[in-house]
Amino acid sequence: MNQISPLAFVHPEAKLGDNNVIGPFCYIDKNTVLGDNNVMQNSVTINYGARIGNNNEFFPGASISTKPQDLKFKGEETICEIGDNNSIRENVTISRGTASKGTTRVGNNNLLMENMHIAHDCFFGNGLIIGNSTKFAGEVTCDDFAVISAEILCHQFCHIGGYVMIQGGCRFSQDIPPYIIAGKEPTRYCGVNLVGLRRHGFSNDLIELIHNAYRLLYSEGILKDGIKKIKSELQMTPEIQYICDFVESSKRGIIR
Repeated sequence: MNQISPLAFVHPEAKLGDNNVIGPFCYIDKNTVLGDNNVMQNSVTINYGARIGNNNEFFPGASISTKPQDLKFKGEETICEIGDNNSIRENVTISRGTASKGTTRVGNNNLLMENMHIAHDCFFGNGLIIGNSTKFAGEVTCDDFAVISAEILCHQFCHIGGYVMIQGGCRFSQDIPPYIIAGKEPTRYCGVNLVGLRRHGFSNDLIELIHNAYRLLYSEGILKDGIKKIKSELQMTPEIQYICDFVESSKRGIIR
């Protein structure tokens, strides 16, 4: 049975699963779907088009599936998908999609800290930690297990690789490849994310292989030449293939 505060508003067309807790002054719009065991503390807004999974906790002031901050948006039917087991802290805002992709998606087991923003058509993976007041523009992709510190500004269309650590206060308009630390001003490559990789069970040999891949990649003035060296000199594990694929498919270029 759902526990709904008498001071909350739930639209009669909203679809709720079981055992949800909806606190006072929450607002749940029509065309929304909630799974099971979600907790919404006071003053949470679930806007039109939200699709929410199970076991998520939303803190006061969070606003999910907001109208996109995109002047090209003309009211088309789009959605915002939130997976399972996420902690979405105070005043987090997540926009729904536009005609470009139709969906904004946040995966599972993420911690989204206070006052951060995910714009329209972003695709975010699993196991992410995103710090206070960090802002992502539209159509950003963020792969699994990235740690993105506080007060970061990310340009639209960027791609953030998995297992990265990004220093607080950074701003960037190029892609950040996987497994690295990015920081300083301007934002640049600061080495392999040793601590993060060890915490996720990467062996020393694999970490060394990743380090060698970036040594070869950045030793060349032209990234294509670095990729050729990686492919010719290193063992092509899934992790090295991921690095090569990431760099070769980058549309904005990678940080150097």
